[in-house]
Amino acid sequence: MHDELIAQAQAWLTEDPDPETRTELARLIDAQGHTELAARFSGTLQFGTAGLRGELGAGPMRMNRSVVIRAAAGLAAYLKKQGHQNGLVVIGYDARHKSHDFARDTAAVMTGAGLRAAVLPRPLPTPVLAFAIRHLGAVAGVEVTASHNPPRDNGYKVYLGDGSQIVPPADADIAAEIAAVPSLTTVPRPTDGWDTLDDSVLDAYLARTDAVLSKGSPRTARTVYTAMHGVGKDVLLAAFARAGFPEPTLVAEQADPDPDFPTVAFPNPEEPGAMDLAFATARRSETAPDLIIANDPDADRCAVAVRDGDDGTDSTNWRMLRGDEVGALLAAHLVRRGATGTFAESIVSSSLLGRIAEKAGLPHVETLTGFKWIARAEGLRYGYEEALGYCVDPDGVRDKDGITAALLITELASVLKEEGRTLPDLLDDLAVDHGLHATDQLSVRVEDLSLIAAAMRRLREQPPTELAGLPITRTDDLTRGTDSLPPTDGLRYTLDGARVIVRPSGTEPKLKCYLEVVIPVATPADLPAARAKATDLLDSIKRDLSAAAGI
Repeated sequence: MHDELIAQAQAWLTEDPDPETRTELARLIDAQGHTELAARFSGTLQFGTAGLRGELGAGPMRMNRSVVIRAAAGLAAYLKKQGHQNGLVVIGYDARHKSHDFARDTAAVMTGAGLRAAVLPRPLPTPVLAFAIRHLGAVAGVEVTASHNPPRDNGYKVYLGDGSQIVPPADADIAAEIAAVPSLTTVPRPTDGWDTLDDSVLDAYLARTDAVLSKGSPRTARTVYTAMHGVGKDVLLAAFARAGFPEPTLVAEQADPDPDFPTVAFPNPEEPGAMDLAFATARRSETAPDLIIANDPDADRCAVAVRDGDDGTDSTNWRMLRGDEVGALLAAHLVRRGATGTFAESIVSSSLLGRIAEKAGLPHVETLTGFKWIARAEGLRYGYEEALGYCVDPDGVRDKDGITAALLITELASVLKEEGRTLPDLLDDLAVDHGLHATDQLSVRVEDLSLIAAAMRRLREQPPTELAGLPITRTDDLTRGTDSLPPTDGLRYTLDGARVIVRPSGTEPKLKCYLEVVIPVATPADLPAARAKATDLLDSIKRDLSAAAGI
């Protein structure tokens, strides 16, 4: 077995074009590091609807230039079979380790396959790439990013010509072409022949960002902004300047790209501690900020924090709004502006969006998790998912966009500011109108992926009959699909006044449980009691669900 493993590693080594991973792998072979080699050669990174994502390093179970070249060759073969022999593939990348190398390799492979390739001029937000696909009439796009994953990770996200991420069966068809690549020596990789784009695409994107705002709307809200060590700062500042908002106060320690993300455990605004520096900057700011805006490292997500004083004036305490709260606020703002079209969300997002759309007489659609599905909603005008993703300009960017979402929430804060009100005030209004929709998440990160499969199996074999004393009135095993949803690995529990969805994460080694309780609210005076009741219920559901799943 060990001899076979060493032989596999040596065969990989002979093809590896990267001096860094060659050196790394040669050391492991010389040291007879069988455990580590087994982890790297136990299979291959699977190409799915999230593309590829994994830890950097040598071997087929890691992200490296060899894996990326094979992925690019498979994508090129797929595109040619689809009749796009001379089609344009546009390539973007973030500021993570190896991102530029992976982008350049992709451009070389596309060029060698007879396709046309164009690379964005520097590390830029993922939404700029999603915009560029439609703007340039490309047949596909590739974004090299691991979004908000840990520093040691990178990823490879694929879009087709409609500007939205791939869905089945394209993912399986591309994966089959990747598997059919016999050897890297068969993949032509010229050293030139592709285009490096200038700033005209970025300028066109920025011109488009103006379209999300109402002409003549107030632009007075003051913001603190963190790029979370990613690529969002320059584009967001340019968009805010064009719009006429006050210049955001930057969280200096996190303003510039840094692939090591030194100030955060995980570069995700949702993770504990990630927003601490932003809160500290807001507290000492002399400009009396109205809100805090955060992007994740590739700036396709947008987090929002508000003052947490009872009357909205205590500048020492700030709290992050949940993604569902921002989703509802943006929806209410668009309704007030007279937006028409479909409002879409993922099944794990709050049911409040459906209530808002219904009252406004607008179509509402629930999709599977991920913007690859939300973006495909017919007649889409606005889409969001609870994981801080918002699509507010689907004709421009058919994906989540943390830049335009930041503009729109700051416009809303400005409108409310002119009325002497705040974002929490509007959330209170929505609770009185539609009931308090309180959401929470139970998220368990594992080293051993079999623990997730075991938890799902336990829930299926020994299903709970109640959670927090509330009887489960309906259980949907989503692997069977529903009238409106294709199959996916997940369980949905409907309770009296609550809803729970359990699913494995598609991009991280996590089991995710999404909880929502709805408490009727008659008057604003009833809100404190309703919030206390919702908190108790959510805590009880978490405890009972943990026990039922054995996690």
